[in-house]
Amino acid sequence: MSSTQQGTSGILGWIERVGNRLPDPVFIFVWLIGFLIAISVAGALAGWGVPHPTALDDAGRPLIVAVESLISAANIQLLLTEMPHTFTGFAPLGYVLTVMLGAGVAERSGLFAAAMRASVAKAPRALLTPAVALVSMMANHAADAAFVVMIPLAGVIYHAAGRHPLAGIAASFAGVSGGFSANLLPGQLDALLLGITEEAVHTVMLGWTANIAGNWYVIAAMAIIYTPVIWFVTDRIVEPRMGPWIGHALADNAEAVEETPPAVVRKGMVHAGLAALAVIGAWTLFTFGPGTPLIDESATPEAQLSPFFHSLLPFFLFVFLIPGWAYGRVSGTIRDHRDLVKMMTGAMEDMAYYLVLAFVAAHFVAMFGWSNLGLVMAVEGADLLRSSGLPAWAMLAAIVVFAGVLNLFIGSASAKWAVVAPVLVPMLMLLGISPEMTTAAYRVGDSATNILTPLMVYFPLVLIFCRRWVADYGIGSLTATMVPYGVGIMVAGLLLIVGWVVLEVPPGPGASIFIEPLSSPAPR
Repeated sequence: MSSTQQGTSGILGWIERVGNRLPDPVFIFVWLIGFLIAISVAGALAGWGVPHPTALDDAGRPLIVAVESLISAANIQLLLTEMPHTFTGFAPLGYVLTVMLGAGVAERSGLFAAAMRASVAKAPRALLTPAVALVSMMANHAADAAFVVMIPLAGVIYHAAGRHPLAGIAASFAGVSGGFSANLLPGQLDALLLGITEEAVHTVMLGWTANIAGNWYVIAAMAIIYTPVIWFVTDRIVEPRMGPWIGHALADNAEAVEETPPAVVRKGMVHAGLAALAVIGAWTLFTFGPGTPLIDESATPEAQLSPFFHSLLPFFLFVFLIPGWAYGRVSGTIRDHRDLVKMMTGAMEDMAYYLVLAFVAAHFVAMFGWSNLGLVMAVEGADLLRSSGLPAWAMLAAIVVFAGVLNLFIGSASAKWAVVAPVLVPMLMLLGISPEMTTAAYRVGDSATNILTPLMVYFPLVLIFCRRWVADYGIGSLTATMVPYGVGIMVAGLLLIVGWVVLEVPPGPGASIFIEPLSSPAPR
């Protein structure tokens, strides 16, 4: 039976058919705004309200927060007069655009591709899979380049090593997408998701600022435990089922081979490495040198590194930008400053779709806050969870599973988090669980099922990469190949989160699992 005949029936076929009927994520937010307006009107008419968890009225009693109709005169005025500020004030927007200015240069200069090739090309055959898995997870700092460069490159590398090229593609896909949040270092995804978390926290606590290293320890642990999972699944389950490779390399695979002479690549990598060390040295000096501009010596001991954590965003800008420029000067991809500016401009052009998505997402998040629905649902949800008696580890494990199921239908990690964070983050804060830990649990679930749904935007591209080696490879074949990875990553992620909470390990520097609950909602 042709492999292309396997994706039309069963649960996977149903998910594909239903998912293909979903509109673009931009219009998903448009429909959600319409639904939000309807719920706000119904809630206002029903008099739905709860005691505020922290604010008191003039009599010293908890302030009653009622659902506000979004079609009230005040909210319509707010929508129309504050529209530019609502858009530009959307925290993830500035975070992502800032990092992408540097990442765009590193990608277009060829630095990301060269670094990924150098990381795995000389790995011993027996260690090829863990090398590909770990580098693929680290390659997520390259954003789209990880999918476009690393995944097909893994197929070529496996073929060169005498192994099945589709096993290499599967292992890399599992690392890049199944380990989407796993990394040894925080990067632009941390800035994006924790920026959305910041917006959610502001519905109950103004003044809280996101620490983009707040999930660092968790995502590093994910990378460490996912590597042996991907290794075992690839070498013990996936590749044995494929059998020995008896095909031949295709001519069009030549485009995956680096055209720059190896000596030039090596010289460019040396220059890029020195440039990266210079940036790291500068940040070290700013943190530990005279004057310590990234240390607030007047703050409490636990808050003294706050300026350093907040400086990580420009750090990633420069650690991508300057080494990318250094590599490009040597390799010839950057001849003068005009090429550098052109690459930065190109990175912003690639963000055009994100700008449109951010516009509607920003208004959804803002309107959600104006309606007070997030706070009301958080307090009600906190009451429900408190009465359920579930321990913290069970609540966070439930978020992992919830995010994994939701991810089968809506692929964008940021789009989903923008929808659910305004409810989940405040709700768990009321129960004493930190925003950083809630975000970490969401990220574990969101990553695990990326590789199982054709709705993930790069799934069709990976299928095309597979068909360059096996012409009739179908969606069902690719999905069936990736299911063991998804199950393994989900189980490992759940165990990680449960163990993390039980052992009370901080999710990142300057962060904690538990916080002082905002308040116990007063009886109604």
